[in-house]
Parts: sequence; C-alpha cells; structure tokens
Amino acid sequence: MDALIIKAKWADLILNGSKRWEIRGSRTTKRGTIGIIKSRSGKVYGQVDLVGCIPLTMDEWANNKDKHMVDYADIDYNTPHAWVLANPVIYPEPIAYQHPQGAVIWVKLPESIHSSNVMSRN
Repeated sequence: MDALIIKAKWADLILNGSKRWEIRGSRTTKRGTIGIIKSRSGKVYGQVDLVGCIPLTMDEWANNKDKHMVDYADIDYNTPHAWVLANPVIYPEPIAYQHPQGAVIWVKLPESIHSSNVMSRN
C-alpha cells in the first residue's frame, strides 16, 4: 500500500471525514486504499480510498471549499487538482514505518503494515 504524506492539520481533517478533497499541484492516476502519514511523525495514522482526481477551475475551487477547506491565496499551483478521498479509517494506534530518504509525497509501505491494520469500515 502507498501512503500519502500530509501536514498533521490536514491529515486529521481527512481522517475524521471533514476534508474530502486533498489539493495538489498535479494529477494522480493512483486509485484505491492509501495510508495517511502525518508529516514528520514517522507514523501511519489511518487510511482512505483515493477515488478520483479533478483539475479545478476558479469556480470549482470556490464552489467546493467545504470539500477541501483551503483558501485559494494559500496555494501557488498553476492548475490545482482535487484528489478525491472517501471512506476514512483512523487506526486505533498509529503504526511506525521506516521513512525512505527523499520521500516527500508518497511512501511505499510494507505489506505487513496494511495487513495488520485491515479494519471494518463504519
């Protein structure tokens, strides 16, 4: 399983289901279950399903702020993309992992982390 590295503030909002779009400066073709890592924590805190990717116009940005919670002035992307997330699951205990040198967006997690945390979804 791949895991996305996100600042703690946003990771918490994603995992509690409030933030359903993660804003990035490029598209992604990844789909499926991904882990959520809080930046600089060395731990995976939960997982979500990455179900889509939408390039955003200014109107789409403004009309969907409840999904991404980011002020337009706070980003500097030419074409922001919404990575659409669903089905958040918070792990009962965060799981430590080895952070590979140079990883800033994605981390490839060992199968043991994912298989030890398969959880029923609420």
